[in-house]
Amino acid sequence: MCTGRVDPEYVFRAFSRGMDGVFIGGCRLEECNYITHGNYHALNMVLLLKRIMSHIGLNPERLRQEFMSGSEGTLFVEVVNDFVKQVKEMGPLGQGEGLEEDMLKLRLRAITKMIPYIRLVLNERLRLQFHTLEEYKRFYSGEEFERLFKELIADKLAISQIMLLLREKPLSTGEICERLSLTPSEASRHLNHSARQGLVNYAENRWCASLA
Repeated sequence: MCTGRVDPEYVFRAFSRGMDGVFIGGCRLEECNYITHGNYHALNMVLLLKRIMSHIGLNPERLRQEFMSGSEGTLFVEVVNDFVKQVKEMGPLGQGEGLEEDMLKLRLRAITKMIPYIRLVLNERLRLQFHTLEEYKRFYSGEEFERLFKELIADKLAISQIMLLLREKPLSTGEICERLSLTPSEASRHLNHSARQGLVNYAENRWCASLA
């Protein structure tokens, strides 16, 4: 299967089901067997997902992409063995990062709910057309991407987590801040935005929120 068909859902489904690492192996760049250059699409996706993982407190090295030809069996074995060793050294997913199990599950559920939106971001706002791995890495480590990430992903991920928490019970702003490590101003901003959309009932003077 072309790596261009790997969907963000596959990656986070694996993590949600307890996998400690995800490996994606594909053709070398500029050596696409199907002339679709799907490996560039996969590279773009992997770099975005790594940033999302870092944002929620997971080691991004748990997701790895390597490029090689179908004839390089020895290289494939070496790379996979190295990745397995690396993941074992990290420890179990979440535990290795010091995340409590319920918080890990909440964050992964919040991302899973956003998968259709993440696909849209990749297809519409982050449809990059670079030619080298270095160019992609330079973009994803730059200020422009960080601005886009906050605008397109980070804020919506915070709202997704808030909505999941409020499904359980109404919460005060302070409780939301404590659970999600948000500042009071961040929590109020997200709650006000959600209230304007009719998703939550929230009044700043009452300092409490519930699902609409």
